[in-house]
Amino acid sequence: MAGASQQGGFAFDLCKRNEFFEAKGVKHPGFTKTGTTIAGIIFKASARLGIAAESHPAFASPPSLRLCTPAFIIHWHAMQWNFAIQLPSLTHACPSPCCYHQDGVVLGADTRSTAGTTVADKNCEKIHYIAPNIYCCGAGTAADTENVTGMVASQLELHRYATGTQSRVVTAMTLLKGHLFKYQGHVSAALVLGGVDFRGPHLFTVYPHGSTDSLPYCTMGSGSLNAMAVFESGYKDDLTREEAMDLVARAIRSGIMNDLGSGSNVDLCIITKDGVEYLRNHEYLQAKTYERQFPQKFASGSVPVVRERIYDIKKVVTVVEGEPMDMEA
Repeated sequence: MAGASQQGGFAFDLCKRNEFFEAKGVKHPGFTKTGTTIAGIIFKASARLGIAAESHPAFASPPSLRLCTPAFIIHWHAMQWNFAIQLPSLTHACPSPCCYHQDGVVLGADTRSTAGTTVADKNCEKIHYIAPNIYCCGAGTAADTENVTGMVASQLELHRYATGTQSRVVTAMTLLKGHLFKYQGHVSAALVLGGVDFRGPHLFTVYPHGSTDSLPYCTMGSGSLNAMAVFESGYKDDLTREEAMDLVARAIRSGIMNDLGSGSNVDLCIITKDGVEYLRNHEYLQAKTYERQFPQKFASGSVPVVRERIYDIKKVVTVVEGEPMDMEA
């Protein structure tokens, strides 16, 4: 552009204009945020077996119900069940192995908590316990996410005591959406719910107004667009456990680096039918480059004495004896 300055650096030509507008009461535009990046993904971890799939009848196509007697159908299902029981012991054998899948869910979250434009907590926990097989990531107001998840966790624990059965993920989702819908969005809790029950892995998003989605991967929070971009480019149907962990960590890292409200470290939670692995500070991204020695010690005489004043405490402070208070009244 003709007449533009060729010098480098910042241009402060509009500073006086901005000061004039501010003096007249014009408020400068600011950024809005919820201050969180949370995400979840479903994976399939393959394990090799010691027999070929085509050689075992349990992996054959199901028989036609029109051509089989009820007794044969019961025998065929029993054969599949017995083979499933033997899966852990059928290892290290033939040159043509087959695979079975141990499905699971990986949840991830950053660890920054904000109060307006101030970082209130650099290492908070945003992955909340719901049940031994169910966990939930929370975005929004910290008090709302902690109390809503704690309330549902308490209800599910009482249900397990009463029935003696494992909690289902859809039950937790129904309790959460019912509570949030009742308050019409005034409870600021945007949740990513994940877990594994007898029907396999499940992943839900629960919005503050009570609507829900069931998806193979999802993100929530102010950094959700950055995390979703990573998911969209890297997701595939047959992700292994390690690939899912790496993809979720990359998604959270993208939110941390590109969203003002997200930051600090990466937490992961891996849920399978065998249990839960909670990786606190899986990636420590923003460590201090320098730590000051405490207490700081200075050698005698290293700092010059400019002025010295000595106070006599006895002349400044007066101690007055009084009657003891009557504590029994």
